[in-house]
Amino acid sequence: MTTTAQTILTDALSYTDDGRSLTFTVGAQDIASYTYLPTDEQYESPRPFFHPLTTLEGDDVTISRPWDHVWHKGLSWALPNVGEHNFWGGATYTRETGYADLDNNGAMNHEAFTSIEQSEAGITAAEALLWTAQPAETGQEGQRLIAENRRFSIQLLPAVNAWALLFETTMDNVSGAEIGIGSPTTEGRDNAGYGGLFWRGPRSFTGGEFRSEAGTGADEFMGTRSPWIAFTGQHDVTCRKSSILFVEDQSNPGASNQWFARSSMFACLGSAPFFSQVVPLREGEPLTYRYAVVIADGSVSDDQAAALARAAKGALDGWA
Repeated sequence: MTTTAQTILTDALSYTDDGRSLTFTVGAQDIASYTYLPTDEQYESPRPFFHPLTTLEGDDVTISRPWDHVWHKGLSWALPNVGEHNFWGGATYTRETGYADLDNNGAMNHEAFTSIEQSEAGITAAEALLWTAQPAETGQEGQRLIAENRRFSIQLLPAVNAWALLFETTMDNVSGAEIGIGSPTTEGRDNAGYGGLFWRGPRSFTGGEFRSEAGTGADEFMGTRSPWIAFTGQHDVTCRKSSILFVEDQSNPGASNQWFARSSMFACLGSAPFFSQVVPLREGEPLTYRYAVVIADGSVSDDQAAALARAAKGALDGWA
């Protein structure tokens, strides 16, 4: 149910729908945009994405279409190895070919918002999507592969200078055959288990610091498991710091799953439930994954990160 140019107010939190994207605002500050009708080329595996995401003080914490990986889109649900198909973008890695352009880049197609609701907690959108294979050269529509029901909610966290994006996806196989969801690592490339809810940070965040219950560090967090993980980076121009924190719902299949965490080269972080093992998606047996992503001004100490994780977990637990 998409309503063009509509604005809804929930106390200080509001949203506007321009017919292609939802923009969420706190007071006069835009904090999130969700593009549900992208115009990306097929090679980039067109899919809805969040960008920009911004702290309450106005610092952007995402980048979209960086020159090194133009298929990285702020924050998005993206999977590189879905059977024979690529819903990540760019080249596909397989045991047979390594990285190669295989003309297999599918699309996650927005069908409708089934609801957009406001409550005391925040604003929640429910969306129906259809995943299709790359169209044939004849111009025929791509094969129907996955019907997805997606929900996300924008919520302000009490008593802290932070807000949370709650995300839930349920993927239902409609292809007529079992689909194995994996990663380049399940295809033989070491430590390349990306695929899931993936965030790409600003270039100035390169060299930032990860933090979880295991302590602090950088690239050594790649492939680790923990209920939550945080990253702090520093901005150009303002020289302020911002933090992003992922919390995984422990009801997710395989939880706690591995994290794809990189600080050097560029800053990125993502849930990776298919990092090192192919997960079957069978007809009539949908898979559901839920996360909270917290956007906070400033750096966070161990205690502050743990407190944000508890607040985000509470928001997830209370999200009907």
